[in-house]
Amino acid sequence: MPELVFLVRHAERAAEPAADPGLTPAGEARAQALAQALAGAGVQAIIISQFRRTRETAAPLAQELRVQAQVVAARRGEGAAHIQEIVALAQGQQGGALLIVGHSNTVPALIAALGGPLLADLCESSYQHLFVLRPSAAVAGQAPLAQLRYGEPSPAAPPGCL
Repeated sequence: MPELVFLVRHAERAAEPAADPGLTPAGEARAQALAQALAGAGVQAIIISQFRRTRETAAPLAQELRVQAQVVAARRGEGAAHIQEIVALAQGQQGGALLIVGHSNTVPALIAALGGPLLADLCESSYQHLFVLRPSAAVAGQAPLAQLRYGEPSPAAPPGCL
């Protein structure tokens, strides 16, 4: 298991094309901010979904570190299997740090599956969260979790989501 697991939701996505949008200019700036924030953090592996928005969010850091992102396909109706496949990849990494770029509904589930607390889903307008999980420091089965922010602040979250 890695020493640290960084988890983020993909950056701000464009409205078009509806099937697989890329990032907006604000999202591209956030992806650059992520690369700057994690450049010296010891990231040895990156896991993304097959969607363009996760690929583009991870790309600046992957390029800087010369790391090929591993794609774990997210399939409709198979959320639990997607989470378990990512967890299995994470558990196979020995030491160092791992970045997982997910989605508003997968990041909290991944945190819980990797031993962290169960959090609310991320709001649709929320992109600033950078979660840092330390699986190696788990106490009574609970891994410590830090919730940081990167890039420009997102709008205030409505009740019920982060």
